[in-house]
Amino acid sequence: MIILPAIDLRGGKAVRLLRGEYDNMTVYGENPVEVALSFREKGASNLHVVDLDGALSGNTDNFDMIKRLVSESGLAVEVGGGIRDEKRIYNYLDMGAVRVILGTVAAEDPAFAEEMAKKYGAHIAVGADIKDGEIATHGWTKKSGTDTDTFFRMMQDMGISTIICTDVSRDGALMGTNMELYRHLIEKFSINLIASGGITNVDEVFELARMNMFGAILGKAIYNGNIDLCEAVKAEKI
Repeated sequence: MIILPAIDLRGGKAVRLLRGEYDNMTVYGENPVEVALSFREKGASNLHVVDLDGALSGNTDNFDMIKRLVSESGLAVEVGGGIRDEKRIYNYLDMGAVRVILGTVAAEDPAFAEEMAKKYGAHIAVGADIKDGEIATHGWTKKSGTDTDTFFRMMQDMGISTIICTDVSRDGALMGTNMELYRHLIEKFSINLIASGGITNVDEVFELARMNMFGAILGKAIYNGNIDLCEAVKAEKI
């Protein structure tokens, strides 16, 4: 299992939202590159980056900062947030990102996601952000009407190799991640699954690794000190 410490960008700063609420935000770093380098010093090899402004607006608000994170961090970076056309996919992959995450566009235009998966293969991942049992879109501010299992089946059938799955109700809340959800998805679908949202302690990280998760994204818990990243990365060896 890979460990992906997370940097969410808003206004060029590293922030965290509580349950996806844009008006409930904490700034954890004025310089996201320094934050990324601190993750690397603690043993991380991967980084999960989300352009929160882009997710909301569909624009490339933090493009220059993401480019710096890819080029200066020394980490394998996956990028999401507002990626809704092929030009943006190409630009992120061209700068050196290892994966580009399709969120809103995968829910609203599955044919486009399928086309991009065929063209770019494992460099394409899909974000499944779950809110009240439905896939959420537009920076978690809207619900698509598609339930979780239906969405996962559709993505798997289209050849999507990796899904980042977030229980929005748990994200940033430090109340524990949704193990029941991930067990269900692992058992039902043959896809690389990355857990995100609410992972609170290192025991959960190791439990996810034993479930054969492909990856785990760590956010607020490492910023607040609930999880020691140096310990968490040891789960990659399970």
